[in-house]
Amino acid sequence: METAARCARFGNRILNGIAVLLIVLLFLYGGYSLWDTAMIYRGAFVSGDLMKFKPASAEEADNPTLSELQAINGDVRGWVTIDDTHIDHPVVQGETNMDYINKDVYGEFSLSGSIFLDSSNSPDFSDSYSLLYGHHMENGGMFGDIVEFVREDFFNAHTTGTLYAPGGTWNIELFACLEVDAYDSMVFNPTAQEEGNAESLLEYIRENAVCYREIGAEPEDQIIGLSTCAEAETNGRVVIYGRLNPVKAQEGGA
Repeated sequence: METAARCARFGNRILNGIAVLLIVLLFLYGGYSLWDTAMIYRGAFVSGDLMKFKPASAEEADNPTLSELQAINGDVRGWVTIDDTHIDHPVVQGETNMDYINKDVYGEFSLSGSIFLDSSNSPDFSDSYSLLYGHHMENGGMFGDIVEFVREDFFNAHTTGTLYAPGGTWNIELFACLEVDAYDSMVFNPTAQEEGNAESLLEYIRENAVCYREIGAEPEDQIIGLSTCAEAETNGRVVIYGRLNPVKAQEGGA
């Protein structure tokens, strides 16, 4: 009997030890998951160190701070800001549209990726239709705020932005929001508009927009699209459109 009791006590100690070990492992895993999630969302916003490269003035046509960022990463093409949203990021461009899906502006691994220009677009934003992509982060990071434009009140309250590039600056005049499929060739083939299809694109936007305001956009205008994943649909995308209006440098400026 005494031997059996000792064995039972020993067995209980082993079970208690296993239980404590499992609890500790669960706490460690939970802590790591929280830290990992925090790092992902932190990477979705521009850090203070990166913000120093954002052009300070729309009238600085040469945007010297962007040239400094290009010296760090030659894939940098510009900086895009949509007023009164979290969209305020440098823009890069890879050889393919997969290059910056999981890389930050410095070329380092990042689950939140980067904001990037379609690989088929001209790097100087001279095309009639330029298309930017970014991840939809739940906390509004990267292009997360784009999905809010499907709401008419949000769309009406956010009408402007700015695109900075080393060679110039453009005001963005937002005029439409579309919900489309990821395989929509009219939306996701930007260079097709260089073949005389700009009018067809504008007509397509007018006919399919979930929110739209008339700004008098014409086929000869430069159009920019900002695309991200929709909240619910795997292949769903939300795209907002704006007209690029060039900003002239001030007298005596660069």
